[in-house]
Amino acid sequence: MHSVIISDTSCLIAFDRINRLEILHAVFPIIITTKEVQDEYGKPFPGWISITEVKDKSKKLELEKSLDKGEASAIALAVETKNSILIIDEKKGRAIAEKNHLHIIGTLKILLLAKQKGIIDSLSEIIALLEKNNFRFSKNIKEKMLSEAGEL
Repeated sequence: MHSVIISDTSCLIAFDRINRLEILHAVFPIIITTKEVQDEYGKPFPGWISITEVKDKSKKLELEKSLDKGEASAIALAVETKNSILIIDEKKGRAIAEKNHLHIIGTLKILLLAKQKGIIDSLSEIIALLEKNNFRFSKNIKEKMLSEAGEL
């Protein structure tokens, strides 16, 4: 059973930008991440997000050759954390996470889970808010999530 939720920066910024960080908290009450992700986020985290240091510095440095520091540190942390789910949206980061055999989830899937749990009423409303705030998603993923939510 997956139990440790690790977040990259994009999801945190996305929910924060639309003032709906509570959706993420309602779906995943406890999240861990890295100092590098907090630096990219740019402000203090709420109490339910804790910072954990990556132990395998060489893995993090290797990942930084092709990813930004936040993504690299989040992936490195997920690699060394048993039973983890990594929240990551960027295509390149997701591909590298998958190569490292990580269980990943994106912002839109979190919104689908939120709708399924009754946390939000409309997936399409939140997606529209995110898009108004310059967050872009693959058309295929967006349509898949809306279809699964019964909104397409």
